[in-house]
Amino acid sequence: MLLGEIIRVALDALRANKLRSLLTMLGIIIGVGAVITMVALGSGAQKAVQDRIAALGPTLLSVLNGQDYRGGVAVSGAASLTYADDTALASHARYVSDVVPELERNFQIKFGNQNISEGVIGTTPNFITVRNYTVAAGRMFTLGENAARRPYAVLESAIPDLFKTNGAAMIGQEIKIRGIPFEVVGVLSTKGTQGGFGSSDDDVLIPLETARYRIMGTNRLRTITIKGASVDSLSLAMIEIERVLRRQHKLRPGVDDNFRIRSPRDVLATFEQTSETFKYLLAGVAAVSLLVGGIGIMNIMLVSVTERTREIGVRKALGATKLNILFQFVVEAVVLCLVGGVIGILLGSLGAVGLSRLAHWNTLISPGAVFMAFCFSAAVGLFFGIWPARRAATLDPIEALRYE
Repeated sequence: MLLGEIIRVALDALRANKLRSLLTMLGIIIGVGAVITMVALGSGAQKAVQDRIAALGPTLLSVLNGQDYRGGVAVSGAASLTYADDTALASHARYVSDVVPELERNFQIKFGNQNISEGVIGTTPNFITVRNYTVAAGRMFTLGENAARRPYAVLESAIPDLFKTNGAAMIGQEIKIRGIPFEVVGVLSTKGTQGGFGSSDDDVLIPLETARYRIMGTNRLRTITIKGASVDSLSLAMIEIERVLRRQHKLRPGVDDNFRIRSPRDVLATFEQTSETFKYLLAGVAAVSLLVGGIGIMNIMLVSVTERTREIGVRKALGATKLNILFQFVVEAVVLCLVGGVIGILLGSLGAVGLSRLAHWNTLISPGAVFMAFCFSAAVGLFFGIWPARRAATLDPIEALRYE
């Protein structure tokens, strides 16, 4: 038998039992579709974490107040950072390109006849560049305005929404913080919570000197945000920060630090590793259905061999070799898996897109996952089709012709 004729005979046999062929493919369709969807969910979660790292900045570090222990209970913020720490870091810490002090407290903020309670951050103009914000309307206050303790305010993007207005309309308007009028000079673009290291876009930024002397009356900082000089020197920057602050706080050798240095990149990298593990776990669970589908194909192919025993005997009597018969049944199994794989890829891709649009989950369809699922479905067909094909090929032609 010619190769083309063998393939045609195999396809005719599948077309003769369309419903059975479809039901046989169902396990492969479900398995491939599930693998595509699950991997897309895991890849989407990883991509979301990578986007957070990019939004934060790969060299961003945060210095926070340390913890003291009183009666065996951790008390956060017992040892406070001060503006002098910020100045020391800016002056003496190597491998650091920018230092941003942040004073923060919650206050009642009034706009017209509306009141909200949100965070007010006293900071310097480089806050937006270090934290990768952009100005959506207006401008950021300047170093001169900070030094002059001007009553200017820059709003994060959620504040206008809370006041039921738009950001551009608030430029030049007056808000009151602790009863003190502030002129709105800018509104920032939306950024969102960044893995616990960013705001939820609902803070009001004011000049640091204004916050220190006119609003909060303190120089104790909530956070010092630091931008490292480069990714490669980030570890050295953390060592330098620790050295400068220990000297600034007069901590003797052997005494624990009374401050904390956090790298958002490290925390988010942990989330990324968790997401990757979750992705492979989901893919592994989904791949089980491919195995079940392969067993189903083997079962149906064995039934098919039994049903077509006389046909096999006739073919052998007419000159078909063992290799011809083997190849015919392997082709049937592989075609079942490949067609099921293509349908599964389409359904899995549609499922991933549907989850993204309807459930608003992060999904990312990976071409590599699609290719692997397709190849795996072909391998399943080949693996589970060989045994039935071999059984058909080894049938004795005389006994096959006698079979009823």
